Amino acid sequence: MTLQKTISPIDGSVYVERMLADADAVEIALNKAVAAQKEWRKTSLAERAAICLKAVEYFLDNADEIGLELTWQMGRPVRYTANEIRKGFQERAKYMISIAEKALSDVEVEGIPGFKRFIRRDPLGVVFVVAPWNYPYLTSVNSVIPAIMSGNAVVLKHAQQTPLCAERYAAAFEYAGLPEGVFQYLHLSHDQVTKVVGDQRIDYVVFTGSVEGGHAVQQAINERFIVGGLELGGKDPAYVRADANLADAVENLVDGSFFNSGQSCCGIERIYVHQDIYEEFVDEFVKLTKTYKLGDPLDQETTLGPMVRTAAADFAKKQIDEAIAQGATALIDTDLFPAHQAGTPYFAPQVLVNVNHSMEIMTEETFAPVVGIMPVKDDNEAIRLMNDSQYGLTASIWTSNIDAALALGEQVETGTFFMNRCDYLDPALAWTGVKNSGRGCTLSTIGYEALTRPKSFHLKINS
Repeated sequence: MTLQKTISPIDGSVYVERMLADADAVEIALNKAVAAQKEWRKTSLAERAAICLKAVEYFLDNADEIGLELTWQMGRPVRYTANEIRKGFQERAKYMISIAEKALSDVEVEGIPGFKRFIRRDPLGVVFVVAPWNYPYLTSVNSVIPAIMSGNAVVLKHAQQTPLCAERYAAAFEYAGLPEGVFQYLHLSHDQVTKVVGDQRIDYVVFTGSVEGGHAVQQAINERFIVGGLELGGKDPAYVRADANLADAVENLVDGSFFNSGQSCCGIERIYVHQDIYEEFVDEFVKLTKTYKLGDPLDQETTLGPMVRTAAADFAKKQIDEAIAQGATALIDTDLFPAHQAGTPYFAPQVLVNVNHSMEIMTEETFAPVVGIMPVKDDNEAIRLMNDSQYGLTASIWTSNIDAALALGEQVETGTFFMNRCDYLDPALAWTGVKNSGRGCTLSTIGYEALTRPKSFHLKINS
């Protein structure tokens, strides 16, 4: 048996210890999931919705306690963590429950005398969800709730940093009366994840994580005739046009860059600003950045907590140092943030100018409170630079001209295109990416398509 330890970034202490599942436990869980799903698929949508809504009720009733657990596990300030449940989690879960009947209804085709024909959406079977630590409830709810609503069983593997999140799901579904085996979690190593992905009892895989992790999951999937949904991060750009509301753009892009210590797959990592307003934008952006308070995330006054681990902070520092050596200028004096200390996960926000695309800071995912800002002379240059990336998760344009935004949006290579907002998932819209940001889709009615398979009914009626 292998012991898994979760080290809190707050103080370096061991916050959670859990034994990884052994081979017998995995075998029992997968067999139980297969058996439970055969019965669960027979339930009505109304019954599934009632249970899922009651599970959401559990999360809302315990949001403060869950938020505190989350702060200890991954470091986000406690002033924000309960809102992951109260806002995004609740919004997405309830929306996906509310549209299930429409999304899962039979597809009618044109009538032919003497025949009844339609397409039914059958559940896949057992869905394996591999969820990350950075937004552990927001990323997992995108698949867990709609998978169960679709009549599937779910096995959830949460990140080593956030094992209690998986256990909270189990407690919520037990409270809601979900039949045993329809939802289960397993604490697993990377090698065990690969084996489960390759197991014949798994019918679909949902993975959120790094490109490297996505390749490993894809290789395991390739041994079988199944597919998986892969969300693999981004290097998301913003373009601020000359006609933008400057104050609004600054306020939202600072938040989009630094919330959750920049540890967001759809956070803002690079900004292009029209040269006519570039200097004013940078000045205001830096001014607002300096108002953040880096420190103990258990303090209600803290607005920027530690990164998830020291190695993540060291990686960000390496990117910054390399950019500066290549000619970039750092505009934030880290002495303004006394908690910023080498050898710890506490990392001050940083704004870089004099940057270009020869620097990794503008091309490789940083996943930290760091952003590079470049001036551009026109829309064409901005679009060229926005598309100069291996990633394509989200992109935002800041302008007062919706027609211009729509025209530019058609040219941006991205899964989600925003005008005058960023770093947000609307559950009514498909959440997807292009290029190395992955493949597949969650949320919206389209998100249900990946969790079901079409089954055609072609019935000849004897006269």
